[in-house]
Amino acid sequence: MKKAILLTLVLAIAIFTNVSKADFTFGEPKNLGPAVNSTANDECASLSADGLILIFHSDRPGGYGVLDLWMTTRATKDDPWGEAVNLGPPINSPDMDWCPSISPDGCTLYFGSWRPGGMGMSDIWVSTRATIEDDWSDPINLGPTINTSGIDSTSTISSDELTLYFESVRPGGYGGSDIWVSTRQTKDDPWEEAVNLGPPINTNHEEMYPKLSPNGLLLIFSSGLIGSARPGGMGRSDIWMARRNSLTAEWSEPVNLGSPVNSSDSEASPFLSADGRMLYFDVGGGPGKSGDIYQVSIEPVVDLNSDGIVDADDMCIIVDNWGTDNPLCDIGPTPFGDGIVDVQDLIVLAEHLFEEIPPIRGKN
Repeated sequence: MKKAILLTLVLAIAIFTNVSKADFTFGEPKNLGPAVNSTANDECASLSADGLILIFHSDRPGGYGVLDLWMTTRATKDDPWGEAVNLGPPINSPDMDWCPSISPDGCTLYFGSWRPGGMGMSDIWVSTRATIEDDWSDPINLGPTINTSGIDSTSTISSDELTLYFESVRPGGYGGSDIWVSTRQTKDDPWEEAVNLGPPINTNHEEMYPKLSPNGLLLIFSSGLIGSARPGGMGRSDIWMARRNSLTAEWSEPVNLGSPVNSSDSEASPFLSADGRMLYFDVGGGPGKSGDIYQVSIEPVVDLNSDGIVDADDMCIIVDNWGTDNPLCDIGPTPFGDGIVDVQDLIVLAEHLFEEIPPIRGKN
């Protein structure tokens, strides 16, 4: 009787509600190909929310400095990326311009730069444009609450643009490079003094390239590369993930994303698409090695009891965990969940009812 009632409930939800995608496992990583990658170091991709603009840094020929920002576009998410073009001045300079982070609407660009006029070696700068058809403004230094005399580089902005996470090598950290955060009351207010995220995110190893999910509940970053690898990793640098149940909650203990994302090579600079269905990251790079940008799909996992079919038994598992943050059942509205098991997760399950599911490898 319980299963029959649940089945009726979920079928009704599926009819009247837009369904979402399921929890995740990874597909096979794919190189973005020659329109984006070259024989040089091509790294640190940032994607607009519509998935049509990709900005990254590269030391390929044809630039203005040691590292430049380049951009590629496509007409739809089903189209291939166009040939990458250099963003040119005033974004790029004769110095190192790197680690871009584009706002969801594609009209604000944060990036690291070693150009004159900063406060240290590398500072975080911001440039804006009225529309994606307009030119970028002259970059503005984010100032002393963000930048220091050290190296301040990769950043990620929250969806409301009021919280900035970034990577910094400065006094007061736990390792050579740590992740820091600053907030502001409105987009017209100045950034407040940055604070170190502390444990469990930061360690005495290198924590770098932070990226925040659109809902602010998932933080992905890489650790290793410059110094020794973080314990529990698979290679010289790996990609890690931490969750939280709300915007005011503490971050969970980070989890290594494992294979096939991480390997014995160096994986870094993760970026999650707005719909949570695609992860972009670097493979290779560093001294003597060229880095390329890859993507890997994040695929549905809804067979909660691993019996080969999505059915009422899986619904019962969700109901038994109702109101908790069990990641097994927290499968909506994006593949990474929203911090609570609720009707959103039943909606996801409804989309996949009675599907026969092949064995899953690498369930996260």
